Amino acid sequence: MTVIGIIPARYKSSRFPAKMLAPILGKSLLQRTYECAKKSKTLDRLVIAVDDERVFEHATSFGADCVMTNVNCLNGTVRLVDAIQGRPDLQKADIYVNIQGDRPCLCPYSIDKIVLALTNNPHDVMATPITQISDIKEIENPANVKCVLDKNGYALYFSRRPIPFSKEAAFCYKHVGIYAFRKDFLMQYVQLADTPLQLIEDLEQLKVLEHGFRIKTVEIGEEDLSVDYPEDIYKVEKWLCKQNISS
Repeated sequence: MTVIGIIPARYKSSRFPAKMLAPILGKSLLQRTYECAKKSKTLDRLVIAVDDERVFEHATSFGADCVMTNVNCLNGTVRLVDAIQGRPDLQKADIYVNIQGDRPCLCPYSIDKIVLALTNNPHDVMATPITQISDIKEIENPANVKCVLDKNGYALYFSRRPIPFSKEAAFCYKHVGIYAFRKDFLMQYVQLADTPLQLIEDLEQLKVLEHGFRIKTVEIGEEDLSVDYPEDIYKVEKWLCKQNISS
């Protein structure tokens, strides 16, 4: 199996414009995400797919392999396919991993676990990690996508709302924003029509479920920190300091 990881990194963001270039203890958000992903043991290559010259120049400055993509790509997965189609050398992988660029504390093992989930289960077409959260503020935060599962670990639904409902204190599964795709399914995904729940929740993975495909989930124990708003930078810096990671 040949595995290629691609980090879609668009310049504009409705909640936090130019966040890929935001500094976090001496390095940008994008560079920290890239350096975390580079530690994965299952990726044969790692590429950054950008839509702006400023991000392209920044990413190449720290040694990343970059590809320019269309600024009008609707989501990260579409940007993946645009990058693959624009570079013949990226078209020979068996598995592609979509690694969202706003995860500067990403555990490399989470990439390895979803890649192994596909390599060990030839009938699965897509896999993604989840982690438990119990803090009520984190559960109610719409930036944290929640997930409910069937008894075999396949996703039943994703939502920005807390799911499932519970009268007592409980926990939710939080979706960690990376995906492993088999090549054939990745190319099929971008041909699928948009679906009602996908558009209502603004979650691209719901299109997969609504078209009748399954998403295998893999639970990870690590904390997942993403940068969705400017104030999230402080949370990441605090976490990095606790981990004794300097710039």
